[in-house]
Amino acid sequence: MDIHYSADDLAFQAEVKAFLRDNLDAALAARVAAGAELTRAEMEGWHATLNARGWVAGHWPREAGGQGWGAVQRHIFDEECALANAPRIVPFGVNMLGPVLLAFGTPGQQAHYLPRILDDTDWWCQGYSEPGAGSDLASLRTRAVREGDDYVINGQKTWTTLGQHANRIFCLVRTATEGKPQEGISFILVDLDTPGIEMRPIRLIEGGYEVNEVFFTDVRVPVTNLVGKENQGWTIAKYLLGHERTSIVGVGFNLEAFERVRTMARNIRRGGRRLIEDPLFAARLAQIEIDLEALKLTNLRMLAAAEGKGQLGDAPSMLKIKGTVIRQALNDLARRALGPAAAPFPSEALEGNLALAAPEHAAAAADYFNNRKLSIFGGSNEIQRNIVAKGLLGA
Repeated sequence: MDIHYSADDLAFQAEVKAFLRDNLDAALAARVAAGAELTRAEMEGWHATLNARGWVAGHWPREAGGQGWGAVQRHIFDEECALANAPRIVPFGVNMLGPVLLAFGTPGQQAHYLPRILDDTDWWCQGYSEPGAGSDLASLRTRAVREGDDYVINGQKTWTTLGQHANRIFCLVRTATEGKPQEGISFILVDLDTPGIEMRPIRLIEGGYEVNEVFFTDVRVPVTNLVGKENQGWTIAKYLLGHERTSIVGVGFNLEAFERVRTMARNIRRGGRRLIEDPLFAARLAQIEIDLEALKLTNLRMLAAAEGKGQLGDAPSMLKIKGTVIRQALNDLARRALGPAAAPFPSEALEGNLALAAPEHAAAAADYFNNRKLSIFGGSNEIQRNIVAKGLLGA
């Protein structure tokens, strides 16, 4: 593919920049830049702003309420939003469930749920991982037993991101125990107001609260909430994970983080010289820049190859590995640049035992600790390397 933007691409880039300049509140952008934990109202407000412009799901087809963006437009939009410190679009409805419903949902499911994702009537969360089924997702044990026109669900999900804000959850459940574990899994939609559901918060090491555990006790869900066919859930799960892993790559957010670290290196002095002049630090930064440029081009190439096909295959695994490794390297380099100023701020979870950082640097430690999860969720990087070896290299 041509790696240079066309005249139309440059015009779209200018349009996105102008939109962000005119519609992104400076105070909200400052909170995003500082790594603050955004409120539900802040996230919903930005979703509504994008939806009013028709850009909250620009990659969806026009007939579903999107813009039909191609790979380059998606890349431009994501990159400019990240560089402007816009809030990240909550991915569970727009980038995960939406594509699944477009590929596997019934016309009725599409007509009902897709508009509700766009206008934020429904906030979705993801019910995949369990206490004993994370990277080995096929070992999940949450059961859904058919009783007449309902499924009765019992079990537990964990690491449910932003579930405290959600009103619906899409779940992988076991509907059969015969054969291979992957052959007895189904994909089902659940209203979180249904009796028998309990959600408990999990406080993270950096003090934030963004994940939960969810318990299901005799939860009755209509059979009409099944997406695809019964026991077809593993196929749907792999399809969704391809889109999730592509989202986790976060090229734009890596670019923004890189620029922030480079600015630190130019401004921070150590031993009488700027940090950017330190050979070891400069070499580390240069290696990340090289890797990031390769990631950006590979992401564009793979998105372009997937246009019109829907299926992304095993390629997102490679992107997911590299994107998360780069983000963690940038977090590490930011802490090295800041030195003692990157000490974590005290939190309830850590009982205030740690030194207080300067406010402008307080997010460095939080980002470092929180982003350790990037190489685990969406399929751990160790598992993704196995997928790459088997699917792309034929090993």
